[in-house]
Amino acid sequence: MAFAGLKKQINKANQYVTEKMGGAEGTKLDLDFMEMERKTDVTVELVEELQAKTKEYLQPNPTARAKMAAVKGISKLSGQAKSNTYPQPEGILADCMLTYGKKLGEDSIFASALVEMGDSLKQMADVKYSLDDNIKQNFLEPLHQLQTKDLKEVMHHRKKLQGRRLDFDCKKRRQAKDDEIRNAEEKFAESLQLAQVGMYNLLENDVEQVSQLVTFAEGMLDYHSQCSEILKVLVETLNEKREEAAARPKSEFVPKTLADLNIEMLGSQDGMNGGPHFLNPNRLNNSHHHIFPIAVSDAFSRKNTDANKAHTAMLHSIENDVITLIQRVDENWFEGSLNGRNGYFPQSYVQVTVPLPSN
Repeated sequence: MAFAGLKKQINKANQYVTEKMGGAEGTKLDLDFMEMERKTDVTVELVEELQAKTKEYLQPNPTARAKMAAVKGISKLSGQAKSNTYPQPEGILADCMLTYGKKLGEDSIFASALVEMGDSLKQMADVKYSLDDNIKQNFLEPLHQLQTKDLKEVMHHRKKLQGRRLDFDCKKRRQAKDDEIRNAEEKFAESLQLAQVGMYNLLENDVEQVSQLVTFAEGMLDYHSQCSEILKVLVETLNEKREEAAARPKSEFVPKTLADLNIEMLGSQDGMNGGPHFLNPNRLNNSHHHIFPIAVSDAFSRKNTDANKAHTAMLHSIENDVITLIQRVDENWFEGSLNGRNGYFPQSYVQVTVPLPSN
């Protein structure tokens, strides 16, 4: 730095301290200029905050944004450009629905409805990516240019004006030579002119800035319109699925017992000794439940009195079950006990191994 430049910096510092600490009066600019400065400061804050909030609107997940920024930084350091796309929430939800809809299977109406909604959310995610590109290109990029070019230039002229004003006031206060004061005054006037013109052009550029807002609003309208059409079709499809599900007849379901699964149960083992009377079912259909009706003959019906209604039920058994005989109902039916339950069963379905005692 030349000696003249160093001397100027010392003068500015001296004047600044004198005004702040010593109460010296500096050159005051008019209220119009001060209002322009205020609005310019607000614009600086606005542009910075508006860019940040718009990015948050387009990419609301802070963790995903931080991850993308880290990947981008690492890519720059390594010299390898990597494309890192922000995961849209519609796309994440769509992947979940599509995955489990396919896992449930095509025979499930609920599964097909999940797939339909997943496909619609995928379309909405693609529309959101188009909105991102549109806003970044037509709104965020102009704001960035405004911040890094126009605002930067205006703030440079204002800073230079402040320095030249301090130098001018310092030389006046110290009663420097006339040519020095005149030279400082000319530079002060030049910076004042540049700062005023720069701020005026910035603040009177409403047409361009409002046009950018129009572009933003149009992009949002287009996004929501497309999403609305997608959702209308989806709602119609889901209503059809609901009607289809309501019209589908429900199939009867009988839960399987341990006996159906051929699981050996306590009290049904072969070869039990000391029991009263046992018979060994030799069923016609292997490993299937047989339900014996409780009113197949007159003799059986007469046995179903109030005294034994609790025991007149259908007796379930599978092959090789051991049934304790209680009595013969008639020539075709027995009453027996199996696993603590009493019931009736046809004689033709079993093989009697230990007959009832004759009366």
